[in-house]
Amino acid sequence: MNQLSNRYLAIDVLRGMTIFFMIIVNTPGSWSYVYPPLLHAKWHGCTPTDLVFPFFLFIVGVSMAFSFVKYQQEDQSKWVMKVLKRTALIFIIGVLLNWFPFYNTAIGDLRILGVLQRIALAFGGAALLIIFLRDQVKLAIAAVVILLGYWLLMWWGGGNDPYSLEGNLATSFDVNVLGERHVYKGFGIPFDPEGLVSTISGIAHVLIGYFIGLNIQKQASKPNALLQSLGMTGIVLVILGQIWNFGFPINKPIWTSSYVLYTTGLATLFLAALIWIIDVKGWKKWTSFFRVFGLNPLIAYVLSGILAKILYTISWEGGNAYSSLYETIFRPVGGDYLGSFLFALNITFIVWLLVYPLFKKNILIKV
Repeated sequence: MNQLSNRYLAIDVLRGMTIFFMIIVNTPGSWSYVYPPLLHAKWHGCTPTDLVFPFFLFIVGVSMAFSFVKYQQEDQSKWVMKVLKRTALIFIIGVLLNWFPFYNTAIGDLRILGVLQRIALAFGGAALLIIFLRDQVKLAIAAVVILLGYWLLMWWGGGNDPYSLEGNLATSFDVNVLGERHVYKGFGIPFDPEGLVSTISGIAHVLIGYFIGLNIQKQASKPNALLQSLGMTGIVLVILGQIWNFGFPINKPIWTSSYVLYTTGLATLFLAALIWIIDVKGWKKWTSFFRVFGLNPLIAYVLSGILAKILYTISWEGGNAYSSLYETIFRPVGGDYLGSFLFALNITFIVWLLVYPLFKKNILIKV
């Protein structure tokens, strides 16, 4: 296996690890009993859980650097149509997942945005910039303009406290555009953490991943030089994110520019570590478990959401299958917190078993 092919293994593993942890943090046995590292920061700040989604967006960008090679010689209009089709399909799947099981949510109350919708829009925006700008210098300038422009937009368009829950531009804009009934309510007020405004910086997030992917391609035959480059890039991004944090706080719900730099820096360092472990040292036997998720991430994520919703839907007076499983099986075994965590692990393993046959038969389901 050549060096370039090996890069795919590290990327697939990181993608799979991200989906693995994404399912765990989304499906605790009880939200009342979750270990602090498995919870999002309440507003400003960054916990391990706040790294999961940005790591996935980063991997989307890294993967684009490889997958887009075959489209370089294609007619530009065909390339654009493929991007728009993929963007639309992923977005629609996200909306349908929000709506499932369909019969108990009226369209008038359906949340429009979400994780898959953010991925779709960030991918689509970054892909179109790549198609039309082509030149890496122009793309780098575009990424910088997006991050700085987003900072200015949030500062100028917000209230007296422009980076607060109530005062930030995204809160008012998304509600006005989408309607209060179509926006997430989990913060106590209508506010969508995967909203339209905060997707702007998500485009730059994908672009940074794309540049990292290009760097991996460029230095595929020189692993030591690649690791040094990735290490330095990751450290610089983390430092820049921490410096910017003083003026534009690291914040996942509004996906601040400092959050983009900080999390892409950590993702770059994590990817470098995986390349060293898997490709340089050749320690690969452990990777199969995560590759099951990494090769079919969309299917795994959708199945986890469907499974959790089915368990919630099977309900009776005073309870449902989801909470009953936790209360009768996992809580007696592990107690409040460990039982809640074991429940999440169990859901994750069930999803793994459902996706494993695809991995075994080398079937990759893409949209």
